[in-house]
Amino acid sequence: MHPQPDCCYPLTWQADIGLRFSKVQHAPGAILLDSGQPSDSGPARFDIASAWPLAQLSPLSNESAADFLKRARQLLQQLPTPHTGYSSELPFSGGLLGYLGYHFGQQASRHERKLPEAQIGLYDWALINDHHKQQSWLFCHPQMEPEQRDSLLQLFQSESATPIAQSFALLEKFQPLISADQYQQGIEQIHAAINSGHCLQVNYTQRFSSRYSGDLWAAYQTLRQHCPTPYAGFVRLSENSAILSASPERFMGINDGLIEARPIKGTRRRGQTAGEDRELAAELLASEKDRAENLMIVELQKAELEPLCDDINTPQLLALESYPNVHHLVSCIQGRLKPGLDALDVLLHCFPGASISGTPKEPVLELIDRLEASSREIYCGSLFYLDNRGRFDSSVCIRTLLALDGQIDCWGGGGITLASDWQAEYQESIDKVQVLMNALQQEHLTS
Repeated sequence: MHPQPDCCYPLTWQADIGLRFSKVQHAPGAILLDSGQPSDSGPARFDIASAWPLAQLSPLSNESAADFLKRARQLLQQLPTPHTGYSSELPFSGGLLGYLGYHFGQQASRHERKLPEAQIGLYDWALINDHHKQQSWLFCHPQMEPEQRDSLLQLFQSESATPIAQSFALLEKFQPLISADQYQQGIEQIHAAINSGHCLQVNYTQRFSSRYSGDLWAAYQTLRQHCPTPYAGFVRLSENSAILSASPERFMGINDGLIEARPIKGTRRRGQTAGEDRELAAELLASEKDRAENLMIVELQKAELEPLCDDINTPQLLALESYPNVHHLVSCIQGRLKPGLDALDVLLHCFPGASISGTPKEPVLELIDRLEASSREIYCGSLFYLDNRGRFDSSVCIRTLLALDGQIDCWGGGGITLASDWQAEYQESIDKVQVLMNALQQEHLTS
């Protein structure tokens, strides 16, 4: 097919965007925002993938969050909105793709951090899958050189075989950083803080670690096979390092000025039988503790959005959503973004998410840093895109692994209130990431 003078080029439909992304997954700046090949009309409709950014930003030493996001806004302005040859339905028309780590914009932590607090790239092309219409596209911004556009078209229209992923090896079983006794002590200190009036709810987390060698793309493909989720993603950090996310949770999305958050709070494991599974789901729906936690986060998120939005409402409260490893309670908050504000203003004001910090947020962030045994790095951060029309979507990086220079970590936790039983919370923190750890241990463990 000869390229036409427009922006969007139809490709043969492939439900698995990983087949095409495999051709560029090792490239600098390679990133996949992966909706898990949805089979229904849920919130995840599109996959977006790209590589070779025109430029990349990370925060400078002592740079404020506001100044960094100002630089990101200036970078975005280098790719104006295409005026022709672009479907307004498609989610990305050139712009920013990247991540924010959990600690972005916070004061100095007592923990060492290995991952830059943020990395944002400017991308002038993207592979896009529309799962509702079952269409695949290559978007190329009009500013792109024709030779590069033709090269991308040739690469992704080609019937040549998808590169075979190199082998991945997990060198040992995942091990917790702290003991059950230490986890109990942390929860007791949170209960003391709540009783003293310092806070109402705190998200408390523990870390699990292993070592690895080989191709991280192969590891990600194993995860998405065992645990497909609507806000998953793969971010190539370097030749031997990557973010591997199997998140079910949206942080914020913006489309034509309508902003939506979908906080998760309330969890039960999946049952071993259909009957047990139904019982666990019903137990979660009936749990006063979990419903109260969810509503507490909804109120906090509404309060955070109030200065930024008009017409705030909650079209969904305490709905059951089920994933391969757990049931969740999920609510939805919507509002209309005020004129003159954009997604970067929302990130500055609302990040990190209320569902993975607690309430009230500022004292809770300090308490988390004091009580947890290590930095969260990407965990509870966000993968996101923001295009030049202002369209934005972002995840909360729960169920996420960080693979850096031979060490691979994941984190599990939950919201702690006075009604929390430490043993149940400890087990929940394991249940949430067990499917990820088991998948890699079953498929790739060498010893």
